[in-house]
Amino acid sequence: MLDRPFHPFSHSLHAATRVAALARQGGARLDQDGAFPAAEVAALAEAGLLAAPLPPDLGGAGLGQGPEGAAALAEVLMRIGAGSLPLGRLYEGHVNALGLVLAYGDVAQREDAAADARQGSLFGVWNTDDRQQPLRLEGALLRGRKILASGAGWVERPLVTVATPEGPLMLLPVLAKGERADLASWTAQGMRASATGAVDFDGLPAPPAVRIGQPGDYHRQPLFSGGAWRFLAVQTGGGAEIFALLCQHLRQLGRDADPHQRARVGQAAAALEGARLRVERAARHLAEDSLRPEAVVAYVDLTRGAVEAALLEILEHAQRSVGLAGFMRPHPLERVTRDLATYLRQPAPDRALEMGAAFVLEQEAWPW
Repeated sequence: MLDRPFHPFSHSLHAATRVAALARQGGARLDQDGAFPAAEVAALAEAGLLAAPLPPDLGGAGLGQGPEGAAALAEVLMRIGAGSLPLGRLYEGHVNALGLVLAYGDVAQREDAAADARQGSLFGVWNTDDRQQPLRLEGALLRGRKILASGAGWVERPLVTVATPEGPLMLLPVLAKGERADLASWTAQGMRASATGAVDFDGLPAPPAVRIGQPGDYHRQPLFSGGAWRFLAVQTGGGAEIFALLCQHLRQLGRDADPHQRARVGQAAAALEGARLRVERAARHLAEDSLRPEAVVAYVDLTRGAVEAALLEILEHAQRSVGLAGFMRPHPLERVTRDLATYLRQPAPDRALEMGAAFVLEQEAWPW
């Protein structure tokens, strides 16, 4: 027998599987308002996954860098999302923040962020302003609040944006755990364990050293829209978990030979594989240099619609097959479907589909 080739990201993949198993065990316990998967985030740090997206020269594994690294990151995000969608959401935000610092920060900022990630600090990206008190920069101090901030009270290095005439400016201030967070506003039916809420930055120092890149860099393409593949990967992991729970339920009840149940399982399996393949290809496209930025963005925009449709199909098949039991606690399907239905509500899905279609119509040949 031939030996299987060594995968350069095998440690990250195995670590993601282990952390996902831990998160799966604690999912029901953490399904309450204001909860946060502290033990699971600590496990991410201990396994090296918080530092893995860093390049090797900064102490990371290069996870997410280059086409193969991007495909490996997609698999890591799917595995963590299968174990816990809230944990996957937090890890995706951490990866996103590090990626922006690596792309637009200077040498000192990159080294500083890398040191914090290696020491177990959680990063995140908080972009949504409180309409009444939008985040703004007054001299060297911050004023205002961010809302819909996942990991509020736990993220120590949030990447936030402040409006300027030239476009949003990114900053990476330092926060202390347990301070400035208000989780009372997060009343969604799902993703309760993501510690999502508002964060008050009023009076927090923001010296030049925490200002990342130039105004407008945050919206620079293809990273801004193309990076959506990462949350699609986490969501697809949630879809894989729902599919696994569906199959387990049918086997345990001896209903796996029913032709109608098999038909639904077959349709769900096809939808799941389609989502997985599209996410991996979107990840590879963003990491390659051969495509124009507009082509990458359009592919990811169209992938958003396709993955959402696939996961909604899996949700419907699972709920119809399992029936009322899947809507009742403590059946794990009840919690995971609630989390996925909430997490699927991402901004501007119709606009993404329209922009992707507009790009295709402008081409005389298939652009990918």
